[in-house]
Amino acid sequence: MDLFDSLDQYPINLLPKDGEANYYGVVLSRGQADQYFQTLLNTTHWVNDTAIIYGKHLTTKRKIAWYGDRPFRYTYSKITRQALEWTPILLELKKFAEEQTQETYNSCLANLYHDGSEGMAWHSDAEKDLQKNGAIASLTFGAERKFSFKHKVTQETISHVLEHGSLLVMKGETQSHWLHRLPPTKTIHPARINLTFRTIAY
Repeated sequence: MDLFDSLDQYPINLLPKDGEANYYGVVLSRGQADQYFQTLLNTTHWVNDTAIIYGKHLTTKRKIAWYGDRPFRYTYSKITRQALEWTPILLELKKFAEEQTQETYNSCLANLYHDGSEGMAWHSDAEKDLQKNGAIASLTFGAERKFSFKHKVTQETISHVLEHGSLLVMKGETQSHWLHRLPPTKTIHPARINLTFRTIAY
């Protein structure tokens, strides 16, 4: 199922049931989004992500960076990461996301996809380190990519293109009932940066 390309009223919940995935559309001007993309690309401490799958230690082409209010430890894919201190640009964007969503966040997992061949498999952000049913605000910069949801029981799928300078917020029971992914594609060549502001429970 694909949603209509143009949505008249924001935010709109992309999910029909069992959670909230509120899409705010484009919340930054083209010039602002372009500038943030370049600054994030050049000032973020990017490292290749790693995972342990079926006992094997794998390194991905996709790069990540993990930041927070404290040196939070966050474990996913059986690898534990320790948060770095905020950069000025990430603090600025955290405040912006908080104002837009009326939520608070204490950490950010940043993702760098060099081109469309890099993506994320089906998963849910339900690690024990995260606040249960907490909001996750996702800001997109760079290449527009399709983002998909799949219901864990009915297998219903929903997809929407996340635009340059746009905001998506997953909250409530979304992670309990839905998987999400960034499907790879051979037709997109520019890079995409995705900031996911989260709350670590402590």
